[in-house]
Amino acid sequence: MNEQIKKRIHLALDPLFIAFKWAVLAILSGIIIGFVGAAFCICMNYATNYRLEHPNIIFLLPVAGICIVGIYHLLNNEADTGTDLVISAIHFNAHVPLRMAPSIFISTILTHLFGGSAGREGAALQLGGSVGASLGKLLKLNDKDAHVMIMCGMSAAFAALFGTPMAAAVFSMEVVSVGIMYYSALVPCVISALIGYGITSHFKLSENIFHISNLPVFSVKNAVIICILAVLCAVVSILFCIVLHTAQNLYRKYFANPYIRAFAGGCFVLLLTLLVGNHDYNGTGMQVISRALNGEVVPAAFLLKILFTALTLGAGFKGGEIVPTFFIGATFGCLFGTITGFSPVLCTAVGMTSVFCGVTNCPITSLLISFEMFGFSGMPYYLLACAFSYMLSGHFGLYHSQTIMYSKLQTTFINKGTH
Repeated sequence: MNEQIKKRIHLALDPLFIAFKWAVLAILSGIIIGFVGAAFCICMNYATNYRLEHPNIIFLLPVAGICIVGIYHLLNNEADTGTDLVISAIHFNAHVPLRMAPSIFISTILTHLFGGSAGREGAALQLGGSVGASLGKLLKLNDKDAHVMIMCGMSAAFAALFGTPMAAAVFSMEVVSVGIMYYSALVPCVISALIGYGITSHFKLSENIFHISNLPVFSVKNAVIICILAVLCAVVSILFCIVLHTAQNLYRKYFANPYIRAFAGGCFVLLLTLLVGNHDYNGTGMQVISRALNGEVVPAAFLLKILFTALTLGAGFKGGEIVPTFFIGATFGCLFGTITGFSPVLCTAVGMTSVFCGVTNCPITSLLISFEMFGFSGMPYYLLACAFSYMLSGHFGLYHSQTIMYSKLQTTFINKGTH
């Protein structure tokens, strides 16, 4: 009888011990990555402001590309790895070295300083995954716990840099395997995301909240319009993935040497910038997103951003694809709203999260980003848009290491990689 009581007590207390363990590890991860994220935000802001004040610095972009490749070789990193490696570490126990963190940190700053078209959240996932993996190794965690530490680090870094802790907590659990959520990582991801967000918020570094008002009343007619926009956003997301991956393949085919590839990519982006005649498509382009949310539309903006980003990232520059995805979705949504006469501001918000949903295959994260960035008042529109965009974006995605475990159209196990 005593043995049975002891066993029951042990079974009752075991979850508490595990929760306590992950709370401690998540706090540690969140603090470390939160401060790394804060330093990264400060450097990013300085690089962006300096580029805007000295636009001619873009003429040095080809040289910056050579430097980025050199940094990766100096630190013995593969230049073509990145977020895919972090996802592979969760899938297949791939090694994520700590030296990836300084590589992506410095190279992303250089990309933005000299005018490459890229985001920063991709860098956040790599920073967080690298630090999280190293913490797991340092603490001698087993493989399964090490995977959770990687997701924990990704959540902390994403929240620190973008300021959406709810979405950040879910994203790292959702992005790895489409159709499966790693709920065992929920507690550590939530805690680390909140701490990472809290640190950068304390320094007022992660503020990407947009206030939109005067939303149209939800009705059958308006719902149909939003569904049409979501379908088109799914098409745009597929287009972005195809162009991005095609650019990477073409660069590797015609410029086998990574130094020449980066130099050529910098020249292409420079020439395209001179042809366009402005710098709206260099860097993250957050100023263009803000203008789109005010109803200012440039018809070809989403296509130009796709081209700029593909030429930049395909050549080996670093930074990530997520903010460019928001740019593409925002400008396309604003264009749709202007053409149809249906609330360009709402269409901009819906476009941002719908295209993000299409390229990442993460509908829950997309919905949470909608709420955190734009508020809850447009909930029915965001809900419809994310659902249709996810369903119709096919097996395309930004990350080749992402696996689609279950079909988007029926409850069928398929276990296929993305295109």
